[in-house]
Amino acid sequence: MKILQVVPFFSPAYMFGGPVAVSYQLSRELARREHEVVVYSSDAKDLTTRLNIESPSMLDDIKVYYFKNISMKLVEGLKLFITPGLFSKVKNELKEFNIIHLHEYSTFQNIIVAHYANKYGIPYVLQAHGSLSSVGAHQKLKLIYNKFFGYKLLRNASKVIALSQTEAQQYRNAGVPDDKIIIIPNGIDLSEYAELPSKGIFKKNHGLDKKEKIILYLGRIHQTKGLDLLADTFQVVSKDISNVKLVIIGPDDGYLATFSKRISDLGIQEKVLLTGFVEKKEKLEALIDSNVFVTPSYDGFPVTFLEACLTGCPIVTTSNELEWINENVGFVTSPNTSDLSRAIYKIISDDELHDFFSKKCREIVELKFSLDIVVSKLEQVYREVVEE
Repeated sequence: MKILQVVPFFSPAYMFGGPVAVSYQLSRELARREHEVVVYSSDAKDLTTRLNIESPSMLDDIKVYYFKNISMKLVEGLKLFITPGLFSKVKNELKEFNIIHLHEYSTFQNIIVAHYANKYGIPYVLQAHGSLSSVGAHQKLKLIYNKFFGYKLLRNASKVIALSQTEAQQYRNAGVPDDKIIIIPNGIDLSEYAELPSKGIFKKNHGLDKKEKIILYLGRIHQTKGLDLLADTFQVVSKDISNVKLVIIGPDDGYLATFSKRISDLGIQEKVLLTGFVEKKEKLEALIDSNVFVTPSYDGFPVTFLEACLTGCPIVTTSNELEWINENVGFVTSPNTSDLSRAIYKIISDDELHDFFSKKCREIVELKFSLDIVVSKLEQVYREVVEE
């Protein structure tokens, strides 16, 4: 099949989080299976800068078009990736594709590609990656988008891909019938984690004591991520465990200054390490050295959960979207300081419990979430849609 993947940000723009990694991994595996894979994306590297990369480029047998954003101010302020160069490319070449896979929900790229897909009779599937919810920033813009574009986008999709039962319900609430909803979780390439970094590298590089316990957060520094709750919780935990460090890894997504002030106001700044964005190697080093991976709030299915599991790092979170987490690879708690701190303390202080979760982490990911399993399910969806 000739497959078009449409996403507003693509590798190597990993500052934008999970959908970048997911769309790249899926595209690469599809190309390995001898499909012809093309990606339409934008030239955004992060919120303020552009990728310095030729377009189109070949990336692991994937042909990638990085269309120029009309304004990086729109990217920074409103997360709008407006790429006028997409028009002529779609108009002239969309007929060549057998199937289109739209990633994310409220995007300029989806509007343009879906319009011409409907015009030319090319089927498409939509994967919202947890972005369907109207909760969060720019809610008024999301409501306007739904009215003029979003509901039509969902209505005309051949299938929609949900990451979990929770996201499937979000599609239903938006009017998508059950027979269009397919649940396919995120997957991970197990071969990339066959050889992991040695223990102690991250601590050494950041001047941390070998015996120091690490509570790790890995993700964007954004107001919706529950970081204030994490800071409050860490203050409680640090009173009971003296040799503990909160490590925050991820790019600023508009909330770093506010979060830094919160840390200072709580008087825990000496026990918090903010690294900013790091490359994959250092991220794995941090996971290997961490005692518990904490994500206070999330949407969809964070790939970081799978990465944590493959490094044997137990998870604590407050959302019950992913039913495989609680008491298998860690704990799911209520979103309050008391319950969250109790869960973290249990894992850090009980070596036997930590080792149980650590072992189960790897087993569950290898059994359920390997990239091979996930892409096989996706291929089947593509074939069914094309043959309809």
